Amino acid sequence: MQITTLLASATAGCLYVVSPGPAVLALVGIGAAKGRKPAVHFLLGHLFGDVLWCSLAILALVGAHVFDPLLFDVVALACGLYLGHLGWRAVNAASARGADDLIGHRPYRRGVMFGLTNPKSYPVALAMFTALFTGQTESLSFDAMPALLMAAFVGFLVGDAILAWVVGTSVMRRLYLTHAVWIVRITGALFLFFAAATLWDAVPRLFARL
Repeated sequence: MQITTLLASATAGCLYVVSPGPAVLALVGIGAAKGRKPAVHFLLGHLFGDVLWCSLAILALVGAHVFDPLLFDVVALACGLYLGHLGWRAVNAASARGADDLIGHRPYRRGVMFGLTNPKSYPVALAMFTALFTGQTESLSFDAMPALLMAAFVGFLVGDAILAWVVGTSVMRRLYLTHAVWIVRITGALFLFFAAATLWDAVPRLFARL
């Protein structure tokens, strides 16, 4: 397997973790309200969800490549449209609710539950890996999956370390408490970007098959 494919998987894993979304907004709210230690516990619990959803995303990409490239493009189209829908709603948000109430007295358990039950995690992961694996589909196979998952896991850990440092800073705490609604809107803009990247890759191939 090419090193560039492993780097793409690790990069996708890291970006999946650090890109603003429901989990990151919750984390920033927890850090702003309670400090870095509860936020780190939340991250460690959320890692279960990161592994699950990104594993399913890689499996979907590998399976679509092995069995039928059309399936890859259809799934990418659906996820791109869904991400665009979420992004548009977030960009037009009028308010943002603080997430510190998610943590309670058991941040690790709350992180596990949040990570495993967040319905937005899978399409975000699929769009992220689709964008990063563009042009490298020949390297995607079932034999390569363990290495791809391990590289993605390394990316998760790097992303978690970055977030653990960021959320505890006084600058981030002031930023969230003062500009929460704009953080949500920036999240929406990032979702729109990944939606556009996914659709840009999938739509031309779908039209070519018609």
